[in-house]
Amino acid sequence: MKKLLLLIPIALIFLTSFYFLKPVTEINIQPLGKVSPGYIALVKKSVKSFYGYDCVILPKKEITKDMLSRVTKRIDAKKALRSNLSFDNLLIITEKDICYNKNKSNPEWGIFGLGSQPGRTCIVSTFKLKREVSQQKTLERLEKVALHEIGHNLGLDHCSNNKECMMNAANGTIQQVDNEKVWFCKKCKRKIKK
Repeated sequence: MKKLLLLIPIALIFLTSFYFLKPVTEINIQPLGKVSPGYIALVKKSVKSFYGYDCVILPKKEITKDMLSRVTKRIDAKKALRSNLSFDNLLIITEKDICYNKNKSNPEWGIFGLGSQPGRTCIVSTFKLKREVSQQKTLERLEKVALHEIGHNLGLDHCSNNKECMMNAANGTIQQVDNEKVWFCKKCKRKIKK
């Protein structure tokens, strides 16, 4: 019995090692709720152009109650990621507002996106990106946020080397996203060998 209990963690470590060793070659894009086809097309094009990964558009998935935050009923990003775990790379896109539990003072902090780091799953929302701006500005923001969250999946931390690097933390302000370029600084580029 003791040998069996010892073998289970070893087997889990062995099996999960393949999860992180699997090279990224394509990213599945999962619309969550109703999502504009234009947003999906832009993300697909941006991922191919920036990272070189092909994208597969999955059928729309409905938002379920288990994904919602307790108080504001926004999509809780961590719950959405957990309910969409995948061995494939997955970018979830929604037009609904998303949040996450930042700390006790901010249990439902509004965010633009969240990516597992490292991991295979991330989520982005257009909700805050499109407030009081043109469609063109919304698309620029969406491209940066989607590529940023995939950067986390690839193992990148938030960057403080260059204010124009896409891996900077937004810290709750859209201004940071607007100031960034669709670009990684040398240090971030080196980390993912882009």
